[in-house]
Amino acid sequence: MSTLKLALVQLAVGAQKAANLANARAKVLEAAKAGANLVVLPECFNSPYGTQYFGQYAEEIDASNPSESIKALSGMARDGQEIDASNPSESIKALSGMARDGQVFLVGGSIPEREPGTGDLFNTCTVWNPRGELIAKHRKVHLFDIDFPGKIVFKESDVLKPGNSLTEFSTPWGKLGVAICYDMRFPELAMIAARKGCVGMIYPGAFNLTTGPLHWELLLRARAMDNQIFTAGCSPARDLSATYHAWGHSTIVDPFARVVATTEEKQDIVYGDLDLAQVEEVRQSVPVYSQRRFDIYKDVSDGH
Repeated sequence: MSTLKLALVQLAVGAQKAANLANARAKVLEAAKAGANLVVLPECFNSPYGTQYFGQYAEEIDASNPSESIKALSGMARDGQEIDASNPSESIKALSGMARDGQVFLVGGSIPEREPGTGDLFNTCTVWNPRGELIAKHRKVHLFDIDFPGKIVFKESDVLKPGNSLTEFSTPWGKLGVAICYDMRFPELAMIAARKGCVGMIYPGAFNLTTGPLHWELLLRARAMDNQIFTAGCSPARDLSATYHAWGHSTIVDPFARVVATTEEKQDIVYGDLDLAQVEEVRQSVPVYSQRRFDIYKDVSDGH
């Protein structure tokens, strides 16, 4: 399979979790009906984005025994069983159902995750296959701590803990890496993913009205250019009545660093047909993969 139809759901997110989940389901199924193979939801798709909300909206995804936990969570969701809210989550059940009913691979944006036992909070992305099975989980590695004087101060580290691993998942079109929002600013994640054979990086992210105009598209194109891979950034829709104003402009970029598809700030679905042959084409045209000088600088993918 050489062409992957990707859909980015730029979702309108409000304060009611049930409404967010219902809206997400409707949009994922709409994208599936339009022929998407892989659908992406935005960062914090089930809740408002803000440190004051993470604890209130957090749900547990038990990772103490990953293989058994994944099997149990996705199996319960597929069978339509009620899930005990004290252990897994309603969002997990909803995501599994969206992927299964739409018959798509689904990058489930992110949700605030509460770790069982410790109570620690994480910003966590889950990835699902078309059978509704959980196949990957990424905890945001780099927390969003910024201070633009007179514009915006935000410190995820006041509430969240960082993840400690890189994440990729396999599809019939090739391997894809996944990271969350501020992770995009750190080129090492995409470099390692690309050198481990990933053909693209998926970034659920909620840049704001200060950082978005400056860097959102620039970073997506830079990560694509540096690594000669596809990149995609999926944002929530903008809501000026909320406490945090997302930039929007969900965007898909090809390995030549060209914008394939994008949108403005409102709720929308961005589609792109990704010709995976372009990865090899650009690497033959500009063969940096064979020209690197690891004799004078380190390969950041060593040991990963």
